[in-house]
Amino acid sequence: MSSVPDFSEVELKLVRDTLKERYAEEKELGLADVELRIYPDDRELTECPALYWEDKDCHFILAKTGKEEYFSQFFYGSREQFGTGRERYDDLHTCLVTLLQVQADHDRDRDMEKEKE
Repeated sequence: MSSVPDFSEVELKLVRDTLKERYAEEKELGLADVELRIYPDDRELTECPALYWEDKDCHFILAKTGKEEYFSQFFYGSREQFGTGRERYDDLHTCLVTLLQVQADHDRDRDMEKEKE
């Protein structure tokens, strides 16, 4: 059993509302458990509750790594995984909005590269 608490109803509502605002539709959120090295020097992995959703060909993970600590990343496959540039956040909304913005910027850059080809 993990020492990291599950997402609260308030946290889940914040995520659902933010995603609905971003995509103009409700996204299906999957609840999952992931194993993460919370700190770079950790030798053991910690089981953490996580939320998962998809948009087009992109997959998102938002994990809770402590009482008020969060980690996020997006990926297109096992070889294309991206973070936000920060290991952890102490504010869920900031973590989520940053994740969505970094991914949107990444998609814009990918589209511009394809146009150049």
